[in-house]
Amino acid sequence: MKIANLQFPDKPLFLAPMEDVTDPAFRLLCKRFGVDMLYTEFVSSEALIRSVNRTQQKLTIYEQERPIAIQIYGHDPESMASAARITEEAQPDIIDLNFGCPVKKVAGKGAGAGLLKDIPRMLKITRDVVNAVKIPVTVKTRLGWDDDSKIIVELAERLQDCGIAALTIHGRTRAQMYKGDADWTLIGDVKNNSRMHIPIIGNGDVTTPERAKECFDRYGVDAVMVGRGAIGRPWIFAEIKKYFETGEQHSILSFEEQKSILKEHIIASVKWLDIDENTDIESVSNQRLKGIIHSRRHLASTPVFKGIPNFKETRIAMLRADTLNELFRIIDEVEEPNSFHI
Repeated sequence: MKIANLQFPDKPLFLAPMEDVTDPAFRLLCKRFGVDMLYTEFVSSEALIRSVNRTQQKLTIYEQERPIAIQIYGHDPESMASAARITEEAQPDIIDLNFGCPVKKVAGKGAGAGLLKDIPRMLKITRDVVNAVKIPVTVKTRLGWDDDSKIIVELAERLQDCGIAALTIHGRTRAQMYKGDADWTLIGDVKNNSRMHIPIIGNGDVTTPERAKECFDRYGVDAVMVGRGAIGRPWIFAEIKKYFETGEQHSILSFEEQKSILKEHIIASVKWLDIDENTDIESVSNQRLKGIIHSRRHLASTPVFKGIPNFKETRIAMLRADTLNELFRIIDEVEEPNSFHI
């Protein structure tokens, strides 16, 4: 499968762009475990053209992450085109347009999935961005605004006519947010539309290797994008690929190895958000750190501690810990579920 001049292996796996999740610390871990395409967090076009420091930081990418896309969002065509030109200077492989974020602070302002209520504006933004840059432009969107306006089959053709190089579809409407089950039927309809010639990437509820295989086999998509299923579990990509090879599902890491990866991710987050490259991590191990707070979503979501009896109090303590020494002590003391003695 190819997106513009980017060549991907058979059945490629992509990491979904997620706010406060897909920063470099997490992306590099996912890359180690075999993800084929990375995406940054959402980048606000308005904040980018105003040179907001936190937003500019999101443009940071590393050579070992390639191929990687920077995703931008906004509701104004001129601002989006300007932001795309700024983004291009960061030298991503792709610029992705976020027409799918359902949260109120984005969609409520007419950006993200809010553009599903204003298709002419969405198409103008797409054309203007495609014309503004020399690198490939892709789009990520949803089935429609609500159950009464699932317009993705027609919309996909119109977006393709704007010159995009690939289309990612999340199998929910904006009204669904992240509730209910993702409906891949319409994703399959887009892929099987004879008028479509760009790659179609499916997204939504891919949390197991079996589901990933089903999405390729049943719906014929060119790539599968994994989002929430990777939070606290960057090794999911290696597990899926192992399943593709062997047909057997099993963890590629032991319980202790999984804990070690979680700790490695926390340290990487601290290095990303709290210290410079010359600072010894030991020197800040008793300090309250932003990187620890940033990592809590992964700790809360990880399946590593699933099935451990009477774990509620430990989980609360883990999510309240604000120093590396305290947090790592709690993690180190957690025993593997099947190692408990009666």
